[in-house]
Amino acid sequence: MKKYNVAVVGATGMVGNKMMEVLTEKQLPVENYYLFASAKSAGKKIDFMGKEHTVIELKEENIIGKNIDIALFSAGGDTSKQFAPIFAKHGILVIDNSSAWRRDENVPLVVPECNANEILNHKNIIANPNCSTIQAVVALKPLHEAFGIKRIIYSTYQAVSGAGVRGFNDLKGGICGEAPQKFPYPIFGNCLPHIDVFMDNGYTKEEDKMIFETKKILGDWNMKITATCVRVPVYYGHSESVNVEFEKPCTLEQVKEVLSKAEGVVIQDDVKNNDYPMPITAENKNEVFVGRIRMDETVPSGVNLWVVADNIRKGAATNAVQIAEKAIELGAVKNQYNG
Repeated sequence: MKKYNVAVVGATGMVGNKMMEVLTEKQLPVENYYLFASAKSAGKKIDFMGKEHTVIELKEENIIGKNIDIALFSAGGDTSKQFAPIFAKHGILVIDNSSAWRRDENVPLVVPECNANEILNHKNIIANPNCSTIQAVVALKPLHEAFGIKRIIYSTYQAVSGAGVRGFNDLKGGICGEAPQKFPYPIFGNCLPHIDVFMDNGYTKEEDKMIFETKKILGDWNMKITATCVRVPVYYGHSESVNVEFEKPCTLEQVKEVLSKAEGVVIQDDVKNNDYPMPITAENKNEVFVGRIRMDETVPSGVNLWVVADNIRKGAATNAVQIAEKAIELGAVKNQYNG
């Protein structure tokens, strides 16, 4: 079996650390791992895969000569804009977790359970979608195939870890009465209907991301979608209320049957026994949990779903590693030049 060389860019960050955890679990056919970060973290020692690794400063001369095949990026949009093309130039497949490449028409936006074949169309960069979008489309893709989605209304309840270490620390410090450093207001004991910046139309960029990315991943630009994204005082795990209107008629039993067969979906829907998805039970799991499944009685064919997943796992690290795994499986890792 062919062995690959893999780089983790942003290895010392929250998602980078989680990527290494997922890679340890997945045990992909990898010969060497290279851990990259900023000059500030260069030289740091990290135990990974039973070996001590020294963090490498992210610059082009440190990329050349290592015969890297895949680079998993989680270092922020500016870093991705600067360095993803450099890695790609050297024939390395970049799987980028930032928003830098998601709207580029030449860059596949991939959730393996939904559109794995798009991996074959890459030009050495593949974009990992927004965390809130990933978990939603895992549940929606099979429903769209079965009944045709006409309209979606998203309402999200997103964990502070989605805002990185500073967001996480705002909740942790807020419990002790410390002033927020990341959010404009305290998040402890509060909800903020404000994720990313506001745009001229009154929507936030997070809401706009969900709308655009859902259409791109599901391959339907005529779908009607609206969203309200809210930050809540939860450490890990995004929750979403998803209201869907279908083109075709369906029953509750049919919806549940489709979801029961969907890859990556776990139905947790026994309300008589208070069994439904929650962030506290989805934490550190790779699956997308769906519950509170019920028909929307205000439209001819519609359903309400409650969708929960670990935003750092499936919403970021796991999905990126799954893309790498699928790229290897499809023979889509083809390093043609590595300096």
